[in-house]
Amino acid sequence: MKNKINISIVTWQEAESSLRHIRTCVFIEEQSVPATLEWDGLDDTCLHILVSDGKNNPVGTARMQPNGHIGRMAVMKDYRHQGIGSAMLELLVTHCKKHKLQPHLDAQVNAIHFYEQHDFKSTSDVFMDAGIPHKHMELK
Repeated sequence: MKNKINISIVTWQEAESSLRHIRTCVFIEEQSVPATLEWDGLDDTCLHILVSDGKNNPVGTARMQPNGHIGRMAVMKDYRHQGIGSAMLELLVTHCKKHKLQPHLDAQVNAIHFYEQHDFKSTSDVFMDAGIPHKHMELK
């Protein structure tokens, strides 16, 4: 990673404003996901990852539902391709293994290669979610 980052597991209650900021920038503004779909009411029950840069600016997030479903992985544009997504995914997979959960996710089609590099395998045909093509994937 080029920049110093801090990655931590947080609750929605602890870090809502930072998590909300990243997801608003990436999903709602950049990818045009409707806010009504982004804010699905599940955040209170999820485990969240928050990544901050050396100046404590929030730059990445992901969440995992209690059943091992990984989602809402987002990295701010200026911080992509620096290993932040990989670090978040590895932390969530480790958490799943520790708690005997099967990691699974719904990947945007343009991100499938990223997940395949982390041993995830497609287990569905393409489907639309929030107007974006996805495939369901599970850890091999």
